[in-house]
Amino acid sequence: MGILIEKAGIFTTVQDMGREGYQKMGFRVSGVMDRRAYTVANLLVGNDGTEAALEFVMQGPTIVFEEDAVIALGGGEFGASLNGDPLLNDVACQVHKGDRLELGFIRKGNYGYLAVRGGLDVPKVMGSRSTDVKCRLGGYQGRKLQDGDRIGVLPVEHAGVNGGKGKRKLTGMFSGHHKTTCESEASLVPEVWQEKERNVTVRVVLGPQEDYFTRAGIQTFATQEYTVTDQCDRMGFRLDGPEIEHNEKGADIISDGIAFGSIQVPSHGKPIIMMADRQTTGGYTKIATVISTDLPKLVQCRPGGTVRFRIISVEEAQLYYRIEQEECKKLKDKLTLL
Repeated sequence: MGILIEKAGIFTTVQDMGREGYQKMGFRVSGVMDRRAYTVANLLVGNDGTEAALEFVMQGPTIVFEEDAVIALGGGEFGASLNGDPLLNDVACQVHKGDRLELGFIRKGNYGYLAVRGGLDVPKVMGSRSTDVKCRLGGYQGRKLQDGDRIGVLPVEHAGVNGGKGKRKLTGMFSGHHKTTCESEASLVPEVWQEKERNVTVRVVLGPQEDYFTRAGIQTFATQEYTVTDQCDRMGFRLDGPEIEHNEKGADIISDGIAFGSIQVPSHGKPIIMMADRQTTGGYTKIATVISTDLPKLVQCRPGGTVRFRIISVEEAQLYYRIEQEECKKLKDKLTLL
């Protein structure tokens, strides 16, 4: 079949890059929270970077493989073990039928990912395999996974870059009665992409409603520290800290679109950062947007962690995006040659 979910963890879902193009109809984008970790895990197993994978938070699942596969873990660190032996993130690993992968409670970071060569075989709904739990749409029966669920794996021919080539070097390692081989490729992943910090500074671009805030309010936003509260999930991260002051225009606007990383500031003056399962539109002022290249480290910041904002220009944000895309292409090219 593919994989058996022996224990589902707290909140494990099937996700890909999201259901784009349907926000105007009221459908959320959904998709993975940490796009970088998800993409790297997919590239490591030979996928094109966009195949459906498992996403989990706080506590990971326990999985039994019902057929041979190549897997990789990414994102947060969950104390993973394969047949009782430790398994690192950002390493492609050959597993065999009957092998057991255990992921415990989060040790570092927040969201974790499991990619399988070929990708998870769930139906596409409006062009995506992502799960929108609130709408019971996509993924595995439109819900988070439960104990006993079984998910198939698509044929390796379905994968992109390296799927089906079978030319990648593997170094031997033994676990229990099953031979398991893992690739030593963690060094190929830029170290900065592997960081999971409790206190982060994220770069933002002001707008689109920065003119609804006083100069003092914007100064507060740009210089003060905010704490991630326990009200953080796939829809949004609520932060606590100094109040960000609105001007006479107030905190309400005519509802408009919301991007991944939009920072809403309601009348109470505390920022809310909108995430993967955000609503399609909203009527609160948005002081700024977190740039896409900094969203991963924000996503991996757990409740109790702190966030600071650094304002940059659109041109700088575009430069950082191009640099990340170049690094991703370099990684993809290196893996293709293995």
